[in-house]
Amino acid sequence: MPRHEAEDGVGLHYLDEGAGLPVLCLPGLTRNAADFDHVAPHLEDVRLIRPDYRGRGRSDWADPATYTVAQEARDILGLMNHLGLERAAILGTSRGGLIAMVLAATARPRVIGVALNDIGPEIAPAGLKVIEGYLGRRPAQRTWEEAARFRASAWTGFEGVPHARWLAEVRGQYEETPDGLELRYDPRLRDTVLGGAVQPAPDLWPLFDALEGLPLALIRGANSDLLTAATADEMQRRNPAMIFAEVPGRGHVPFLDEPAARAALNDWLARCRLVWGE
Repeated sequence: MPRHEAEDGVGLHYLDEGAGLPVLCLPGLTRNAADFDHVAPHLEDVRLIRPDYRGRGRSDWADPATYTVAQEARDILGLMNHLGLERAAILGTSRGGLIAMVLAATARPRVIGVALNDIGPEIAPAGLKVIEGYLGRRPAQRTWEEAARFRASAWTGFEGVPHARWLAEVRGQYEETPDGLELRYDPRLRDTVLGGAVQPAPDLWPLFDALEGLPLALIRGANSDLLTAATADEMQRRNPAMIFAEVPGRGHVPFLDEPAARAALNDWLARCRLVWGE
């Protein structure tokens, strides 16, 4: 199981598969490398590197005060140094997209390009409310099967998703035990994230504007409650060169193997390869 140590000694797990253009896949807030299981088979001729953040997946739990975007960005740079990667393209889902924007703003020479999965500089309150409802809390369902069926009924922004997909999703996010389902992340993440919610929200538009000139893609779930259509429109206005795809029948977040998402990612990867070859 590949691991490396962060600057403060926390053990961090990652997957490193394939060969070609290096692509860092950064998952959502509570999620892990399994976030990209669905799209991975469709990304050809790439070296796919999928880290688990500290406190998530197979990485060590740490001081909850370090569960921040800034620290997680430093951890990603540490992973790149560990792997001897001078540069990489970054595909970021939700929280991962925020980390990607921070890296582009603070370590631009290390970034080939950025693809954002259902995230932008403004986060809708409705989506935040949903996250607050489940963050750090064990699901009431006791088995993967029960959780998959619950998700199919409760996640109304998703249409036409087969049961097998929901089952794969919950298997990646929960551990099934005799005592019920356990989170695959440190539940103290709730305190850190919600503790920060009492502070004024920072202006993230300068981070987005720092992506100017890089190969950039945005994928939005048409039913997303986190990234509004208005924010996506403003992102396109500010960066007309940005590849944009809206995935029908998807909320927050698309699985990325949908045809619209795959087409956008392939276009983005082609642009990244041109930069990588310079």
